[in-house]
Amino acid sequence: MRWQGQTLDAEDGALPGLERAGFVRSVQTPEFEGITFHEVLCKSALNKVPGESKLPFDWTVNPMRGCSHACRYCFARSTHEYLDLDAGRDFDSQIVVKTNVAAVLRKELARRSWRRDPVALGTNTDPYQRAEGRYRLMPGIIRALTESGTPFSILTKGTLLRRDLPLLTLAAQEVGVRIGVSLAIGDPVLQKEIEPGTPSPKARLELIRAIADAGFGVNVMVAPVIPYLTDSVAHLDGLIGDIAAAGAVGVTAFPMHLRGSTRGWFLSWLATEHPALVRRYRQLYGHGAYVTPEYKTWLAARIAPLVDKHGLARERGQSVEGLATAVVDGGGVRVPEMTLF
Repeated sequence: MRWQGQTLDAEDGALPGLERAGFVRSVQTPEFEGITFHEVLCKSALNKVPGESKLPFDWTVNPMRGCSHACRYCFARSTHEYLDLDAGRDFDSQIVVKTNVAAVLRKELARRSWRRDPVALGTNTDPYQRAEGRYRLMPGIIRALTESGTPFSILTKGTLLRRDLPLLTLAAQEVGVRIGVSLAIGDPVLQKEIEPGTPSPKARLELIRAIADAGFGVNVMVAPVIPYLTDSVAHLDGLIGDIAAAGAVGVTAFPMHLRGSTRGWFLSWLATEHPALVRRYRQLYGHGAYVTPEYKTWLAARIAPLVDKHGLARERGQSVEGLATAVVDGGGVRVPEMTLF
Protein backbone atom coordinates (compact mmCIF):
# COMPACT_ATOMS: atom_id res chain seq x y z
CA MET A 1 0.00 0.00 0.00
CA ARG A 2 1.43 3.36 -1.04
CA TRP A 3 0.65 4.97 2.31
CA GLN A 4 2.55 2.49 4.44
CA GLY A 5 5.32 4.22 6.35
CA GLN A 6 3.44 7.52 6.25
CA THR A 7 1.41 7.04 9.42
CA LEU A 8 1.48 8.46 12.91
CA ASP A 9 0.36 6.68 16.06
CA ALA A 10 -1.72 8.68 18.53
CA GLU A 11 1.04 8.65 21.13
CA ASP A 12 3.54 9.92 18.56
CA GLY A 13 1.96 13.25 17.83
CA ALA A 14 -1.80 13.06 17.41
CA LEU A 15 -3.58 16.08 18.81
CA PRO A 16 -5.65 15.47 21.96
CA GLY A 17 -8.82 16.34 20.08
CA LEU A 18 -8.14 13.62 17.55
CA GLU A 19 -7.54 11.10 20.32
CA ARG A 20 -11.04 11.89 21.57
CA ALA A 21 -12.36 11.26 18.07
CA GLY A 22 -10.93 7.71 17.92
CA PHE A 23 -7.68 8.46 16.14
CA VAL A 24 -6.00 5.59 14.25
CA ARG A 25 -3.39 7.18 12.01
CA SER A 26 -2.53 10.24 9.91
CA VAL A 27 -1.80 9.90 6.21
CA GLN A 28 -0.21 12.10 3.56
CA THR A 29 0.17 11.19 -0.10
CA PRO A 30 1.46 13.00 -3.21
CA GLU A 31 -1.96 12.64 -4.82
CA PHE A 32 -3.37 15.03 -2.21
CA GLU A 33 -0.53 17.49 -1.81
CA GLY A 34 -0.91 19.76 1.19
CA ILE A 35 -3.66 17.66 2.77
CA THR A 36 -3.38 15.35 5.77
CA PHE A 37 -6.03 12.71 6.36
CA HIS A 38 -6.60 11.72 9.99
CA GLU A 39 -8.31 8.34 10.02
CA VAL A 40 -10.56 7.73 13.01
CA LEU A 41 -12.93 5.02 14.19
CA CYS A 42 -16.21 6.67 15.12
CA LYS A 43 -18.47 5.35 17.85
CA SER A 44 -21.65 6.63 16.23
CA ALA A 45 -22.68 7.67 12.74
CA LEU A 46 -26.11 9.21 13.27
CA ASN A 47 -26.23 12.74 14.68
CA LYS A 48 -29.47 13.99 16.26
CA VAL A 49 -30.58 17.42 15.11
CA PRO A 50 -31.69 19.73 17.95
CA GLY A 51 -35.45 20.07 17.99
CA GLU A 52 -35.31 23.86 18.11
CA SER A 53 -33.63 24.01 14.72
CA LYS A 54 -36.99 23.42 12.95
CA LEU A 55 -35.36 21.54 10.08
CA PRO A 56 -37.13 19.09 7.75
CA PHE A 57 -34.94 16.25 9.04
CA ASP A 58 -34.01 14.96 12.48
CA TRP A 59 -30.79 13.09 11.71
CA THR A 60 -27.56 13.65 9.81
CA VAL A 61 -24.54 11.57 8.84
CA ASN A 62 -21.15 13.21 8.30
CA PRO A 63 -18.44 10.83 7.07
CA MET A 64 -15.72 13.51 7.41
CA ARG A 65 -14.82 16.63 9.34
CA GLY A 66 -12.99 19.47 7.68
CA CYS A 67 -13.26 20.08 3.95
CA SER A 68 -10.75 20.52 1.15
CA HIS A 69 -13.26 22.67 -0.73
CA ALA A 70 -11.76 25.47 1.43
CA CYS A 71 -14.75 27.79 1.00
CA ARG A 72 -13.80 30.97 2.80
CA TYR A 73 -17.36 31.54 4.03
CA CYS A 74 -17.96 28.01 5.38
CA PHE A 75 -19.73 28.25 8.73
CA ALA A 76 -18.78 24.70 9.73
CA ARG A 77 -15.25 25.92 10.44
CA SER A 78 -15.77 26.27 14.19
CA THR A 79 -16.43 22.54 14.51
CA HIS A 80 -12.73 21.87 13.87
CA GLU A 81 -11.75 23.68 17.05
CA TYR A 82 -13.20 20.86 19.13
CA LEU A 83 -10.43 18.68 17.71
CA ASP A 84 -7.75 21.19 18.76
CA LEU A 85 -7.38 22.16 15.11
CA ASP A 86 -7.84 25.71 13.88
CA ALA A 87 -10.84 26.88 11.90
CA GLY A 88 -8.72 28.36 9.10
CA ARG A 89 -6.09 26.43 7.18
CA ASP A 90 -6.45 23.32 9.35
CA PHE A 91 -10.12 23.08 8.41
CA ASP A 92 -9.10 23.12 4.74
CA SER A 93 -6.16 20.73 4.96
CA GLN A 94 -6.55 18.50 8.05
CA ILE A 95 -9.40 16.20 7.07
CA VAL A 96 -10.79 13.77 9.62
CA VAL A 97 -12.10 10.61 7.93
CA LYS A 98 -14.44 8.23 9.75
CA THR A 99 -13.28 5.08 8.03
CA ASN A 100 -15.82 2.80 9.75
CA VAL A 101 -18.82 5.11 9.36
CA ALA A 102 -20.79 2.82 7.03
CA ALA A 103 -20.45 -0.21 9.31
CA VAL A 104 -21.41 1.80 12.40
CA LEU A 105 -24.37 3.33 10.56
CA ARG A 106 -25.61 -0.10 9.51
CA LYS A 107 -25.66 -1.24 13.15
CA GLU A 108 -27.48 1.88 14.29
CA LEU A 109 -30.11 1.52 11.58
CA ALA A 110 -30.72 -2.10 12.61
CA ARG A 111 -31.85 -1.11 16.09
CA ARG A 112 -35.50 -1.77 16.92
CA SER A 113 -35.79 1.82 18.09
CA TRP A 114 -34.90 3.22 14.65
CA ARG A 115 -38.02 4.72 13.05
CA ARG A 116 -36.64 5.34 9.56
CA ASP A 117 -36.71 9.11 9.93
CA PRO A 118 -35.14 11.04 7.02
CA VAL A 119 -31.36 11.43 7.18
CA ALA A 120 -29.44 14.30 5.62
CA LEU A 121 -25.89 14.15 4.25
CA GLY A 122 -23.77 17.15 3.34
CA THR A 123 -24.96 19.29 6.22
CA ASN A 124 -21.56 19.72 7.88
CA THR A 125 -18.85 19.13 5.30
CA ASP A 126 -19.25 17.81 1.80
CA PRO A 127 -19.45 13.98 1.62
CA TYR A 128 -18.25 14.19 -1.99
CA GLN A 129 -15.16 16.28 -1.39
CA ARG A 130 -11.93 14.95 -2.92
CA ALA A 131 -11.22 12.51 -0.08
CA GLU A 132 -14.28 10.46 -1.04
CA GLY A 133 -12.47 9.42 -4.20
CA ARG A 134 -9.88 7.71 -2.00
CA TYR A 135 -12.00 6.35 0.85
CA ARG A 136 -15.27 5.49 -0.97
CA LEU A 137 -17.44 5.87 2.12
CA MET A 138 -20.62 6.99 0.40
CA PRO A 139 -21.58 3.75 -1.41
CA GLY A 140 -21.65 1.91 1.91
CA ILE A 141 -23.65 4.71 3.53
CA ILE A 142 -26.16 4.76 0.66
CA ARG A 143 -26.59 0.99 0.80
CA ALA A 144 -27.05 0.98 4.57
CA LEU A 145 -29.75 3.65 4.39
CA THR A 146 -31.53 2.00 1.48
CA GLU A 147 -31.51 -1.50 2.91
CA SER A 148 -32.92 -0.21 6.21
CA GLY A 149 -35.75 1.61 4.43
CA THR A 150 -34.48 5.04 5.48
CA PRO A 151 -35.12 8.03 3.18
CA PHE A 152 -32.21 10.42 2.78
CA SER A 153 -31.00 13.60 1.11
CA ILE A 154 -27.59 14.73 -0.15
CA LEU A 155 -26.29 18.27 -0.62
CA THR A 156 -22.97 18.62 -2.41
CA LYS A 157 -20.61 20.72 -4.46
CA GLY A 158 -18.70 17.59 -5.45
CA THR A 159 -18.92 16.25 -8.99
CA LEU A 160 -17.78 12.88 -7.64
CA LEU A 161 -21.45 12.22 -6.91
CA ARG A 162 -21.78 11.23 -10.59
CA ARG A 163 -19.90 8.02 -9.74
CA ASP A 164 -22.76 6.99 -7.46
CA LEU A 165 -25.70 8.01 -9.68
CA PRO A 166 -26.47 4.39 -10.69
CA LEU A 167 -26.53 3.40 -7.01
CA LEU A 168 -28.66 6.42 -6.09
CA THR A 169 -31.09 5.61 -8.90
CA LEU A 170 -31.53 2.10 -7.50
CA ALA A 171 -31.92 3.51 -3.99
CA ALA A 172 -34.68 5.84 -5.17
CA GLN A 173 -36.71 2.79 -6.20
CA GLU A 174 -36.77 1.70 -2.55
CA VAL A 175 -36.72 4.90 -0.45
CA GLY A 176 -37.11 8.63 -0.88
CA VAL A 177 -33.89 10.20 -2.22
CA ARG A 178 -33.35 13.93 -2.63
CA ILE A 179 -30.25 15.41 -4.23
CA GLY A 180 -29.25 19.05 -4.05
CA VAL A 181 -26.27 20.86 -5.55
CA SER A 182 -24.62 23.97 -4.12
CA LEU A 183 -23.62 26.55 -6.72
CA ALA A 184 -23.35 30.11 -5.42
CA ILE A 185 -20.82 31.68 -7.79
CA GLY A 186 -21.07 31.74 -11.56
CA ASP A 187 -17.88 33.69 -12.27
CA PRO A 188 -15.09 31.07 -12.47
CA VAL A 189 -12.38 33.56 -11.49
CA LEU A 190 -14.22 34.69 -8.36
CA GLN A 191 -15.16 31.09 -7.61
CA LYS A 192 -11.49 30.09 -7.50
CA GLU A 193 -10.77 32.97 -5.10
CA ILE A 194 -13.56 32.15 -2.66
CA GLU A 195 -13.99 28.38 -3.13
CA PRO A 196 -10.50 27.33 -4.27
CA GLY A 197 -10.96 23.59 -3.75
CA THR A 198 -14.36 23.18 -5.42
CA PRO A 199 -15.23 22.01 -8.93
CA SER A 200 -15.77 24.82 -11.43
CA PRO A 201 -19.22 26.32 -12.04
CA LYS A 202 -19.26 24.59 -15.45
CA ALA A 203 -18.51 21.22 -13.86
CA ARG A 204 -21.30 21.67 -11.33
CA LEU A 205 -23.77 22.69 -14.02
CA GLU A 206 -22.86 19.47 -15.81
CA LEU A 207 -23.46 17.63 -12.53
CA ILE A 208 -26.92 19.19 -12.25
CA ARG A 209 -27.71 18.04 -15.79
CA ALA A 210 -26.51 14.50 -15.04
CA ILE A 211 -28.63 14.28 -11.89
CA ALA A 212 -31.66 15.62 -13.72
CA ASP A 213 -31.10 13.19 -16.60
CA ALA A 214 -31.05 10.38 -14.03
CA GLY A 215 -34.61 11.31 -13.07
CA PHE A 216 -34.07 13.38 -9.94
CA GLY A 217 -35.60 16.80 -9.34
CA VAL A 218 -32.56 18.92 -8.45
CA ASN A 219 -32.80 21.87 -6.11
CA VAL A 220 -29.78 24.18 -6.20
CA MET A 221 -28.44 26.22 -3.32
CA VAL A 222 -27.56 29.63 -4.76
CA ALA A 223 -26.10 30.36 -1.39
CA PRO A 224 -24.56 32.09 0.20
CA VAL A 225 -25.03 35.23 -1.83
CA ILE A 226 -21.93 37.29 -1.03
CA PRO A 227 -22.66 41.01 -0.61
CA TYR A 228 -21.14 43.29 -3.24
CA LEU A 229 -19.44 40.36 -4.96
CA THR A 230 -22.22 38.04 -6.17
CA ASP A 231 -25.40 40.04 -5.59
CA SER A 232 -25.55 42.02 -8.85
CA VAL A 233 -28.47 41.49 -11.23
CA ALA A 234 -26.05 40.48 -13.98
CA HIS A 235 -24.40 37.77 -11.86
CA LEU A 236 -27.59 36.39 -10.36
CA ASP A 237 -29.50 36.45 -13.64
CA GLY A 238 -26.72 34.64 -15.46
CA LEU A 239 -26.24 32.05 -12.74
CA ILE A 240 -29.93 31.31 -12.22
CA GLY A 241 -30.44 31.13 -15.98
CA ASP A 242 -27.60 28.61 -16.31
CA ILE A 243 -29.03 26.56 -13.45
CA ALA A 244 -32.45 26.47 -15.11
CA ALA A 245 -30.91 25.49 -18.44
CA ALA A 246 -29.08 22.63 -16.73
CA GLY A 247 -32.39 21.12 -15.67
CA ALA A 248 -32.82 22.15 -12.03
CA VAL A 249 -36.36 22.45 -10.68
CA GLY A 250 -35.79 25.01 -7.92
CA VAL A 251 -33.35 27.20 -6.06
CA THR A 252 -32.77 28.27 -2.49
CA ALA A 253 -30.93 31.53 -1.88
CA PHE A 254 -29.96 33.57 1.16
CA PRO A 255 -27.21 36.06 2.07
CA MET A 256 -23.89 35.03 3.57
CA HIS A 257 -23.57 35.08 7.33
CA LEU A 258 -20.29 35.24 9.24
CA ARG A 259 -20.58 33.42 12.52
CA GLY A 260 -17.88 32.36 14.96
CA SER A 261 -14.41 31.79 13.59
CA THR A 262 -15.63 32.13 10.01
CA ARG A 263 -16.02 35.88 10.42
CA GLY A 264 -12.33 36.57 10.99
CA TRP A 265 -11.23 34.08 8.34
CA PHE A 266 -13.43 35.62 5.65
CA LEU A 267 -12.77 39.25 6.58
CA SER A 268 -9.01 38.72 6.58
CA TRP A 269 -9.30 37.42 3.02
CA LEU A 270 -11.55 40.33 2.09
CA ALA A 271 -9.07 42.86 3.47
CA THR A 272 -6.35 41.37 1.27
CA GLU A 273 -8.26 40.81 -1.94
CA HIS A 274 -11.02 43.45 -1.81
CA PRO A 275 -9.94 46.09 0.73
CA ALA A 276 -12.39 48.66 -0.62
CA LEU A 277 -15.26 46.51 0.66
CA VAL A 278 -14.12 46.21 4.28
CA ARG A 279 -15.84 49.38 5.45
CA ARG A 280 -19.09 48.39 3.73
CA TYR A 281 -18.96 44.98 5.39
CA ARG A 282 -18.51 46.55 8.80
CA GLN A 283 -21.63 48.58 8.17
CA LEU A 284 -23.59 45.65 6.75
CA TYR A 285 -22.70 43.12 9.45
CA GLY A 286 -21.99 45.47 12.36
CA HIS A 287 -20.80 43.35 15.26
CA GLY A 288 -23.02 40.39 14.46
CA ALA A 289 -23.09 37.40 12.16
CA TYR A 290 -25.94 38.43 9.89
CA VAL A 291 -26.64 41.12 7.34
CA THR A 292 -29.05 43.91 8.21
CA PRO A 293 -32.77 43.20 7.77
CA GLU A 294 -32.83 45.86 5.07
CA TYR A 295 -30.23 44.04 2.97
CA LYS A 296 -31.98 40.72 3.41
CA THR A 297 -35.27 42.20 2.20
CA TRP A 298 -33.52 43.97 -0.68
CA LEU A 299 -31.83 40.75 -1.81
CA ALA A 300 -35.03 38.73 -1.66
CA ALA A 301 -36.76 41.32 -3.83
CA ARG A 302 -33.89 41.15 -6.32
CA ILE A 303 -33.80 37.36 -6.57
CA ALA A 304 -37.53 36.57 -6.69
CA PRO A 305 -38.26 37.97 -10.17
CA LEU A 306 -35.13 36.30 -11.57
CA VAL A 307 -36.24 32.92 -10.26
CA ASP A 308 -39.68 33.46 -11.73
CA LYS A 309 -38.17 34.65 -15.01
CA HIS A 310 -36.31 31.38 -15.46
CA GLY A 311 -39.23 29.20 -14.42
CA LEU A 312 -37.75 27.81 -11.21
CA ALA A 313 -39.49 27.15 -7.94
CA ARG A 314 -38.50 29.12 -4.89
CA GLU A 315 -37.84 27.36 -1.59
CA ARG A 316 -37.74 29.30 1.62
CA GLY A 317 -34.24 29.65 3.02
CA GLN A 318 -35.25 30.47 6.57
CA SER A 319 -34.79 26.89 7.78
CA VAL A 320 -31.28 26.81 6.36
CA GLU A 321 -30.37 30.02 8.13
CA GLY A 322 -31.91 28.57 11.26
CA LEU A 323 -29.55 25.64 10.88
CA ALA A 324 -26.54 27.90 11.26
CA THR A 325 -28.07 29.68 14.21
CA ALA A 326 -28.79 26.42 15.97
CA VAL A 327 -25.38 24.91 15.44
CA VAL A 328 -22.49 27.32 15.60
CA ASP A 329 -22.61 29.04 18.96
CA GLY A 330 -19.05 30.37 18.99
CA GLY A 331 -18.74 29.50 22.65
CA GLY A 332 -15.83 27.10 22.40
CA VAL A 333 -17.85 24.00 23.30
CA ARG A 334 -18.58 21.02 21.11
CA VAL A 335 -21.43 21.62 18.68
CA PRO A 336 -23.41 19.11 16.64
CA GLU A 337 -21.95 18.12 13.27
CA MET A 338 -24.72 19.47 11.13
CA THR A 339 -23.79 22.80 9.63
CA LEU A 340 -23.82 23.43 5.94
CA PHE A 341 -20.45 23.55 4.21
